[in-house]
Amino acid sequence: MVGAKHRQTARRPMLVGFCLLAVAGCANYQAGSGSLYAPDVHTVYVPMIESESFRRDLGERLTEAVCKEIEQKTPFKVVGDPSADSVLTIRLRPDARRVVAEDGLDQARYLENELSAEVSWINRRRLPIMPSQSMPLPGGLTEVQESSLLIPAAGQTVASQQQAAIHRLAEQIVGLMEEPW
Repeated sequence: MVGAKHRQTARRPMLVGFCLLAVAGCANYQAGSGSLYAPDVHTVYVPMIESESFRRDLGERLTEAVCKEIEQKTPFKVVGDPSADSVLTIRLRPDARRVVAEDGLDQARYLENELSAEVSWINRRRLPIMPSQSMPLPGGLTEVQESSLLIPAAGQTVASQQQAAIHRLAEQIVGLMEEPW
């Protein structure tokens, strides 16, 4: 009986040490979707996206798509106030369209449209929140690019192809708002 009590007493320091190690190892660990995003940001201001493209309404359509993506996929709230916790600034670069394939009469059968945007996400103190990329652009900018095929023979229109590219570009931009692992 004395030996059993002595073994229990000897195990207590080991158990306490193990518990301390477990707690210390998990000190910076976060769980849930909230851990994917900056913990000090709750609101995001997205000013109207400037477009260098000659195509109408691309900036407005991308602004709407980005705001919807932020509301649906992040814990952030999009607000119309420039004094929000953070500001997501996007500039749509000129789009490019090129012919991928032609038929025997030199008519375009497949066209590729490329959209690209420069993205900057800063906090109240004007410091970049977005992680730096392997090839950083000046001023904390990150370039995002999306291309999509236009197949007129399949009944696809330029507007539907642009909307698909805008949606995928918005997904990429909001994906940049996640914290690095």
